Amino acid sequence: MRKKQLNTMKVFRFKRFARKSYSVFNSLHKAVTIGVLSGCALISAHATSVEPAERTYTETTTDSIPLTELDEVVVTASKVDLPLNLAAKQVTVISRQEIERAPVRSIEDLLNYVAGVDILQRGPHGVQADISLRGGSFDQTAILLNGVNLTNPHTGHYSFNIPLNLSDIERIEIVQGPSSLVYGASAFSGGVNIITRKDTESNGFAKLEGGMHGLFGAEARGAYKTDGSLHTLSAGYKHSDGYIRNSDYNIVNLLWQSRFEINGSNLDLQAGLNDKKQGANTFYTAAYPDQFDDTRGVFASIRGETNGRLKFIPHIYWSRHYDEFQLIREGTPNVPDWYKDHNYHRSDVFGMNLNMQYVSLWGITGFGGEFRNEGIMSNVLGKPMEDTIGKYTHSDNRTNISYFLEHNFIFNQFTFSVGGLLNHNTAVVNKFDLYPALNASYRPSESLRIYASWNKATRMPTFTDLYYTTATHTGNSNLEAELSEAFEAGLKYTHPIIRSSIAAFYMKGRNMIDWVKPSPDALWESRNHTKINTKGFEATIGLDLKKWFGSGQPFESFNIGYMHLHQNMVEDELISNYTLNYLRHKFTASLHHDVVKNLTLSWNFRWQERAGSYVQYVDLQPGERVDFTPFSLLDVRANYKFPRIDLFVNTNNIFNSTHVDFGNIPQPGFWLSGGATIKL
Repeated sequence: MRKKQLNTMKVFRFKRFARKSYSVFNSLHKAVTIGVLSGCALISAHATSVEPAERTYTETTTDSIPLTELDEVVVTASKVDLPLNLAAKQVTVISRQEIERAPVRSIEDLLNYVAGVDILQRGPHGVQADISLRGGSFDQTAILLNGVNLTNPHTGHYSFNIPLNLSDIERIEIVQGPSSLVYGASAFSGGVNIITRKDTESNGFAKLEGGMHGLFGAEARGAYKTDGSLHTLSAGYKHSDGYIRNSDYNIVNLLWQSRFEINGSNLDLQAGLNDKKQGANTFYTAAYPDQFDDTRGVFASIRGETNGRLKFIPHIYWSRHYDEFQLIREGTPNVPDWYKDHNYHRSDVFGMNLNMQYVSLWGITGFGGEFRNEGIMSNVLGKPMEDTIGKYTHSDNRTNISYFLEHNFIFNQFTFSVGGLLNHNTAVVNKFDLYPALNASYRPSESLRIYASWNKATRMPTFTDLYYTTATHTGNSNLEAELSEAFEAGLKYTHPIIRSSIAAFYMKGRNMIDWVKPSPDALWESRNHTKINTKGFEATIGLDLKKWFGSGQPFESFNIGYMHLHQNMVEDELISNYTLNYLRHKFTASLHHDVVKNLTLSWNFRWQERAGSYVQYVDLQPGERVDFTPFSLLDVRANYKFPRIDLFVNTNNIFNSTHVDFGNIPQPGFWLSGGATIKL
């Protein structure tokens, strides 16, 4: 029986397709229908944004494959839809259950509990945080919402300015390591893809919370389900007076999503608004503590997906981000005469892509391409404009064109994928580069998976890297694109009681971009490092304590994770603002248990040690160069459940630990908050 089941895996979901007798002609017809609705002109289309199917693997296969045979979640670790246990890369999935248990107020806070993710916060609760993977910089991580690449070409500081509340999220997928083939050229050190909920029935949700430092939050979400469509609308508001001077914030999120089922195919539409205003105490330079950021981001996308042996997934998306940066916040007394005006920026991204997937007895083939245009208008970034537009006097624009091909061979116990991304950026004249990827996975048993991978990737400098020149910074318009090559091997063990994984990796980085300076008194300068080699390993263990000890005891789950990194820094005499300040050690642990009936506690602990150093400012003047010091934090959430109402209390940094992620920006100490949610 086992052999028969494994043979069924060889053909994946092909029998279902054959029984339904989809012809290539019908697939093309559906593709044209959705392509017209999506925009019709998907010329060189696809690369980065393939939303994983919400259905489980068992729902797309024959009944002969039992649920225990495969992981349920279909993930985006390749260019085609594959179950998690077939993915030949390290993929971390944060489930909705984990999100609901976590004592957090934003995605950035949530990612702090993942050992393989480095979160460098300037402000908590989604104010601003840089997301780094495996020693890379925040600009090297691709950020996607349902497959829409929202990575900001202005600066990665704003890539998480997305219109999303925690209650909207179904899961978060984190792909570690260079992933240009999966998410596009910008996924230099990995990518984070956030998948929103696809409700199965009409419902409503509301949340209110409050706490220390004038904390207030409200969320509302509604879903309306018909026979052939699903519509959701959510809104959220977050406010705080700030935990230190000039750290107040106001954040508004609006998100609308609709899904239509058309003759077995899907059409997805989404649009959103993120409006954020925050005091930015010493965010970008400790010499000016009264900075302020006023940002607004909007986006919209339309995506189609046909069914059958030949599947078409066209996608059109657009995003715009406004930023008004005030080096000296309006209302601050004694403004110096030399400060005349703020910085104003508007960045735009427009993309069209087409992903095609063909299923055969030899496996699954993915192919297609993407057209992505990135532009900026500013009064400080870019090249001088002949005709100014309002406050915008400078601009720049570039187009990224890419084609990809990947084939996944799926046998009884073995998965092998080979592919590559052919990429051209108009900022580099007459040059196409190929970024190949090889991934292999071997399953000696249904519980154990061994994998290895080799990938190459690239990243263009942001417009800030190229042009940002001030009294404290000097941009570099001659920066070259970053290049990386990574090797990874690991194993994953899956059992009803225990889930564990270990991965070892080595990445060679070339032309790495960072803001550096040779001495405390020098200006920050954007520069290509000659090379930075990163090696390390990551390990996780998760225990289902209910299944282990039985339902009579209070403990439900226990998870630990650890990551270690080491970088060979060729130019280690430089003071680094980002890249060389990598996370050397990170340990995480979480425990979820019952206290009494309906009352649960969730404990989340992390300890980390960062390499590198920073210039410590005293009385707004640069002082001595100091090393980062290790710190540990403990957060706890108490939750009491009624039939439709949940009451919760969050205690963050329960021991009031003093710590920094960036030098000179102290992070919050003990913070108590609480509230209630209601589900309709």
